Amino acid sequence: MKTTLILGATPNPSRYAYLAAERLASRGHEIVPVGVKHGRVQGREILHGKPDVPEIDTVTLYVGPQHQPEYYDWLLRVAPRRIIFNPGTENPELGRLARENGIEVVHGCTLVMLAGGSY
Repeated sequence: MKTTLILGATPNPSRYAYLAAERLASRGHEIVPVGVKHGRVQGREILHGKPDVPEIDTVTLYVGPQHQPEYYDWLLRVAPRRIIFNPGTENPELGRLARENGIEVVHGCTLVMLAGGSY
């Protein structure tokens, strides 16, 4: 399976980013958790800042639009095939930048996409 970067990863099991990591991993997806929280999710250390990452197919966002600008350049360098804007993370500016760089923009919920088989 292709690799998904979870931006806004957290070790808190009550958060949607945690649930997404859990469900992605349970379905065989490789995950790369990146966030500001310290800890582990699905056995993987949460990376901080703008780390070097392997080839990424999908970025799923769990970071609000007010905190996204610091990641713009890094996300464009990571060059995923698509970025999923989960509810509450919608950002027209990042969406435009992504499309201009050939990255598919999806407005949806990773958890719903996984449950419905459209991930």
